[in-house]
Amino acid sequence: MAETYIGGFHAVIAAIEDGESKPREILLAETRRDARAEKLLDLAAKRNITVRKVARDVLDIRAPGLRHQGVLAAINAADLGGEELIDLPATPERLILALDGVQDPHNLGACLRTSEATGVDAVIIPKDRAVGVTPAVRSAAAGSAERVPVVPVTNLVRKLEQLKQLGYWVVGLAGEGDESLFDVDLTGPLVLVMGGESEGLRRLTRECCDRVVRIPMKGERIESLNVSVAAAVCLYEAYRQRNHKPAKAAARKK
Repeated sequence: MAETYIGGFHAVIAAIEDGESKPREILLAETRRDARAEKLLDLAAKRNITVRKVARDVLDIRAPGLRHQGVLAAINAADLGGEELIDLPATPERLILALDGVQDPHNLGACLRTSEATGVDAVIIPKDRAVGVTPAVRSAAAGSAERVPVVPVTNLVRKLEQLKQLGYWVVGLAGEGDESLFDVDLTGPLVLVMGGESEGLRRLTRECCDRVVRIPMKGERIESLNVSVAAAVCLYEAYRQRNHKPAKAAARKK
């Protein structure tokens, strides 16, 4: 997560002019010689931002699936702040965890550790009725709170709707979910939504999800898993689907 890209002239120019984190470098397709490209070159020069002209194929390789219009800006993701980070374009590798009202600092800390291990880009939490990044959370996270961006939002449902408009697929977890977690495609730009310790997913949050899934459990007396354990199961299933091709079955020796 050291570096990410934003694409398109509007987004890149906005990052140069107004962004909390200025681009480290701009990549411009060598075929772009129009007025928009000239404006971008002028703004970048005024702010001492390097612009490299490259073949368009280079842009496609750097940001696969992103509609870049011939321009990319390299941003240090660790420098991005607040909602600027989670409002980045929904490229295929993007993975966000949303926690709907987690109040135990140890649970949030554990979720952050698993998020770092599985490559989560950011964790969204509500500003109200949820634990923030307290000293206890930082202790439980064992360093992950400093490496995984945590973004508090005023209205979680509204933010999820905005992410859906950007192209993210929103999948919630609930014990009464319609489908098994293991039967759902978790590849592509994804937001995984976990409920809090007491209420689980709130009604409006659940209604906002594209799909609601459950973790299958064999034990008849187990109603649900701890939220940090459930988050770990979901994130590692997403990690498995995104990073590992199914192994070919080995022929059994007689």
